[in-house]
Amino acid sequence: MQVNDPPLTAAKETWQKQFIIIYAGQTFSLLGSSAVLFSVIWWLTIQTESAITLTLASIAAFIPNMFIGPFAGVWIDRFNRRTVMIAADGLVAFSSLLLGAAFLLTKMPPLWFVYLILLFRGLGNTFHAPAMQAAIPTLVPTHMLTKAGGWGNMIISFSNMLGPVLGATLTGTLPIAAIMLVDICGAIFAIVCLTFVRIPDIPQMGQKSHLLADLKQGFAAMRANKPLMAIFPSMMVMTILYMPLAALYPLLIRLHFNGTAWHTGAANFVFAGGLVASSLVIGLWGGMKRRFLMAAIAIGVMGLGSLVSGALPSSGFWLFLVCCFFMGSSGTFMNVPVMAYTQETIAPEMMGKVFALLMTSMTWAMPVGLLAAGPISERIGVNQWFFWTGFALIFTALLCRLMTAPYDTETMQPARE
Repeated sequence: MQVNDPPLTAAKETWQKQFIIIYAGQTFSLLGSSAVLFSVIWWLTIQTESAITLTLASIAAFIPNMFIGPFAGVWIDRFNRRTVMIAADGLVAFSSLLLGAAFLLTKMPPLWFVYLILLFRGLGNTFHAPAMQAAIPTLVPTHMLTKAGGWGNMIISFSNMLGPVLGATLTGTLPIAAIMLVDICGAIFAIVCLTFVRIPDIPQMGQKSHLLADLKQGFAAMRANKPLMAIFPSMMVMTILYMPLAALYPLLIRLHFNGTAWHTGAANFVFAGGLVASSLVIGLWGGMKRRFLMAAIAIGVMGLGSLVSGALPSSGFWLFLVCCFFMGSSGTFMNVPVMAYTQETIAPEMMGKVFALLMTSMTWAMPVGLLAAGPISERIGVNQWFFWTGFALIFTALLCRLMTAPYDTETMQPARE
């Protein structure tokens, strides 16, 4: 049953304008963040050539969500979501300023300081991502959420596609301290755009709220949604398996395909191109009516791409790019329908809590795979890790379909009004 009511939102005739302004700012912010993150990760790759180092860098970025994420959802539902996003963007800009200063003054900052900066950036994302997801249903009519999710995902993917290319270009032409300015300018632009958007406050309950009580309400709202709980285990397993792939692919390119920063930038570009293409498809088409079936198929495609990537010889980089395209495409077809269903069926006053819990759960799943991937891939080879992860993802897709099939009717896309 759908619980969100479009009249809660800004006027229908203005939602497109508000939506465009938000994502215009996020486009430049994500473009800068993606370029800077590429430069930092490639710097770590060149300096250490260590899977463990890249694994620790990924974990550092996720630690805030692991421990603060559930409480972040409570605060997101208490305060105006625009204010939360502005503060989060400001924190990201400040962290880039600190890292740029460190590179400028020392040329070679210690690894622990780089990890600390990644942790600060992760803290900003801990608040920004669920606040963004919770704000969209207050602006977009319910029957347009899946398509709006596709368009939003396309804009984000486009930024992520160009970001690594920009990062690779800047890495070859500018000192890394100067590259940090790109992220700072992008975050400032995003903040300015948010000042032109009106995101309504969510009415609060009559009684005074308490942090733990609010957190329990979020857990209860999530557990009461049986279709969401049916797909939740598959999402957890997929996260455990997928995150090492995202963290280790620069090492796969450098050690297995003998690649350079340009090759890594090309892989990022093609992967994000898959995200853009699939987001455009969903934005125009709206996706399959049986949304959770589409999610299961997407996990299977992701697994097939990983399996083939690991099986390729060292001369197969161009085929690896094809796999990157399909792995990128699968991410959209997995995430957008699940997010749209959640936005449709969770009460507005619970939205921030539920999204924060979902994202925190995914974050807790990440270190399981990452901590295993680092030492194992160094022993058996990064390509072998990709190969066997592909088999596991295909099995996860079958598990997802078995668990969600009974809820196909409940999770159908709503008819357009």
